[in-house]
Amino acid sequence: MKKELGLYVHIPFCVKKCGYCDFLSWCGTSEEKETYVQALLKEIESYREFARGYRVSTVFVGGGTPSVLEAGQMEGVLGNIQEVFELEKKPEITLEMNPGTVTEEKLQCYKENGVNRLSIGLQSVKNEKLEVLGRIHSYEEFLESYELARKAGFTNISVDLISSIPGQKLEEWKEELAALSALSPEHISVYQLIIEAETPFYEKYAEHEELLPDEEESREIYLWTGSFLKEQGYEQYEISNYAKPGKESRHNLKYWERGDYLGLGLGAASMVRNIRVSNTKDMKTYLERCGQPKTMREDVQFLEEARQMEEFMFLGLRKTRGVSRKEFRRIFGQEMDMVYEKALHKCLENGMLKEHKDRVYLSEEGVLLSNAVLLEFLFD
Repeated sequence: MKKELGLYVHIPFCVKKCGYCDFLSWCGTSEEKETYVQALLKEIESYREFARGYRVSTVFVGGGTPSVLEAGQMEGVLGNIQEVFELEKKPEITLEMNPGTVTEEKLQCYKENGVNRLSIGLQSVKNEKLEVLGRIHSYEEFLESYELARKAGFTNISVDLISSIPGQKLEEWKEELAALSALSPEHISVYQLIIEAETPFYEKYAEHEELLPDEEESREIYLWTGSFLKEQGYEQYEISNYAKPGKESRHNLKYWERGDYLGLGLGAASMVRNIRVSNTKDMKTYLERCGQPKTMREDVQFLEEARQMEEFMFLGLRKTRGVSRKEFRRIFGQEMDMVYEKALHKCLENGMLKEHKDRVYLSEEGVLLSNAVLLEFLFD
């Protein structure tokens, strides 16, 4: 019986790099994009033998901004995936897009090539905040792109927002979320702004925290978000993700539930049969070795059982449903309460975790302090 697999495809190009972004992405020329697409097709083709053992249930085309590619280039990538890999009858195929980078032609191309879920990087409904973030689009351009996607027949759309932007107050955030939820996207991701090293935002804000919302403001924003979106018919199923019933991201759930996934493209990460590995981040190396993926892999790690247990806990606890004692026993042949006796006792005692029947999950307070709580489940 074939094993289930997710595919992640990385497109590293953007129209413009945002000030807060530390992803592997940059502005590319038309020639660079075409050269990269041809290399990506070569890499996909090289997995023909490997693909025989798997059935693909989810595909996620991310970046960068995949929608900067021409329609024909994306058609080539999606078509090649479906030619090399066996997809299940109703796979989830997601493509990330940014406002201002899509046309009717591109959207029609995505639809005809199996894309059934779009993830749109809005980030803010306020133009002054978009300017602070360094986005290339206005809120009005987002509305145009969103409407185009609906007209093209997309019935599963996710929209990204960023909270705790410099100068943001709770009242402003309430306006943002109300405006977005009124459009009724099927899925909303809300990411709190993190100031990453080696980004323009780090240089600007790392030593000027007074320009950012304080801890209390960020806490209020987070708590109000969950409460408001619940009223609007969205269920929070992970720390940063909210979905209408049945519209959770199946691909992202693979990451949190430790399913197998294969990364294609520059710097893409994979986790197959408890081996974690990444493709090279060096474009020259990628272009030279794309037809022989084994020769361009970096950070190869075989996960021993202890590491698998760690991941089961700290990835699983990101979900609002948390982790299952029964599932832990099935996978590892041991009782979760024995392996993590001290950590579970401490976190249940101090209210960071709750339990109900078979499941253990983060409390409201535990979510707010999730990084510290999840560290409790790492072995020394």
